[in-house]
Amino acid sequence: MPGDQFPVTRWSVIDAVKSRDPAEQMRALDTLCSAYWKPVYKYVRLRWNRPPEDAQDLTQGFFAELLERDLLAKYDPAKSKLRTYLRLCADSFVINLQKAASRQKRGGNAPHIALDFQAAEDELAGTTIDPASIPSPDSLEEFFEKEWVRSLFALAVEDLRKLCVERERDRAFQLFENYDLSDDPDVSYDQLAAAYSIPVTDVTNALSWARREFRRFALARLREICGTDEEFHREARSVFGSDAA
Repeated sequence: MPGDQFPVTRWSVIDAVKSRDPAEQMRALDTLCSAYWKPVYKYVRLRWNRPPEDAQDLTQGFFAELLERDLLAKYDPAKSKLRTYLRLCADSFVINLQKAASRQKRGGNAPHIALDFQAAEDELAGTTIDPASIPSPDSLEEFFEKEWVRSLFALAVEDLRKLCVERERDRAFQLFENYDLSDDPDVSYDQLAAAYSIPVTDVTNALSWARREFRRFALARLREICGTDEEFHREARSVFGSDAA
């Protein structure tokens, strides 16, 4: 697939959830859950001050409700972003449970993907996220959106890793990890070239390819979780500072 061209044949979750095929509907929910479960979980932990076990139940219960109440079919892309709609749905879900003084059983009809709640807790406990710095609902909305981008990029990184394994370009992924994903601001192309005993031009070419593929994967993931082409291009500009073309 050339450059950053998006595979237009892939359905978005909004299209797929309206399918009469149960397998296609579940695929849509799996896709959505993969991108949003961590932002929802962390948001519930902070916004509603819930302990980990309760937040886990609420997160899985929320995605089960998306399916049971057909909430995605009710989403109107003309009125809001999908991520805003889902955040508001999560708020409504928690509020309704509080009013009913009930508790959603863990699991239910939630999508069947592994949810690594401990990894989410580790991220919340890390130095990059300070709950004390998120005092207001407005700040929590911004926090949710940042976590959504983090989740999107994490999925794209995993897609890139798998591609590198398939094409036997492990070194390209290692260079991408060491430079683009590193917390070390002082790492340089020269240092990587020396560490891998390769010319600097090889580092440059490998990183250029990896970044291009990463962006392509991120755009593909983004397109799946947008309601319309217009929303996709708007979100692409928001995430990357440029259009998807």
